[in-house]
Amino acid sequence: MVYKDFQTKKLSALGLGAMRLPLTAGGSDAEIDETKTAEMTAYAMEHGINYYDTAYGYHEGQSEIVMGKILGKYPRESYYLASKFPGYDLSNMGKVEEIFEEQLQKCKVDYFDFYLFHNVYEKNIDPYLDEKNGILKYLLKQKKNGRIKHLGFSCHGRYETLKRFLDAYGEHMEFCQIQLNYLDWKLQDAKAKVELLNERQIPIWVMEPLRGGKLAKLSEENSQKLKALRPEEEDPAWGFRFLQSIPGVTMVLSGMSNMEQLKENIATYEEEKPLSEKEMEALMEVTDSMLDILPCTACRYCTAHCPKQLDIPMLLSLYNESRYHMGFITKNAVDSLDEAKRPDACIGCRSCEAVCPQQLKISEAMADFAEKLKQPAGL
Repeated sequence: MVYKDFQTKKLSALGLGAMRLPLTAGGSDAEIDETKTAEMTAYAMEHGINYYDTAYGYHEGQSEIVMGKILGKYPRESYYLASKFPGYDLSNMGKVEEIFEEQLQKCKVDYFDFYLFHNVYEKNIDPYLDEKNGILKYLLKQKKNGRIKHLGFSCHGRYETLKRFLDAYGEHMEFCQIQLNYLDWKLQDAKAKVELLNERQIPIWVMEPLRGGKLAKLSEENSQKLKALRPEEEDPAWGFRFLQSIPGVTMVLSGMSNMEQLKENIATYEEEKPLSEKEMEALMEVTDSMLDILPCTACRYCTAHCPKQLDIPMLLSLYNESRYHMGFITKNAVDSLDEAKRPDACIGCRSCEAVCPQQLKISEAMADFAEKLKQPAGL
């Protein structure tokens, strides 16, 4: 197992995420197969994984309970446990003490090694930063009391939201967890987020390294292109090798649902094999082949001619994400906008198109985007 230095700790570079634990046959998301989960945890422990990540809302609240029961059979100093304050649900904002105490009981521990503000994004950043809710104050108190060893946050928001949170609370944040993989490197401009975190010297935790499994099985053409460079590597390994090539990445969390996935990922992390320049170029070519995006250059000629004063470049950036997959990050970003500034506010006058250097069919894109937003969101 590859290990990374984090302050005085050595963390396994691969962590076990408890958001997609195996389920009982025909069971709901809340019906975790405890036997299989225990077997996977035992294998992870035996093969060097020492970081386990759960959260209040995973598996409808059952993840913390199951992981607490299973990890409780091991010496407390043999593993690091991470959980999160569920601020993705705005109704929780005034309940930080109540929820934190409940989480400790559910996980059967006296302290969390790592604790996070969960899912900072456009819709909840104001309540997170509102001193009336007392979230930061309470969590810093728990850190002082030794009940939180390291405090950080996860962010599903866009670059501007990440920067705003860092500007406000960055001095207290010891690590940041972001969605990072070679597809989102371009699609969601994760590259800019990585650069910002490196600039602030904040270690990077990774979630969705394989984009919810979408990068675990590539097209035959793309798979063969990569195998020509590394015949021994399977498709999923390329996602992890990419992350091993990114400065600042300390922890990679994978939500492994079965023993086969766990064994494959652990085998990958027996060594670090970062990509060469040639291999990175090939991977970016694969990324480009998977993306169908409008080439907006954000020149902003369009915004000066929009009678509704829409931020068209920003909306087109979100639209490009939705064309690949309508995820909750995209929906969250749109939901945070005033209704008068959303895609369905476009009146189709085409004034923007008359001045677009790229000759993009913006009005059609806005209409299509408005329809896509009616679809259920995924990862």
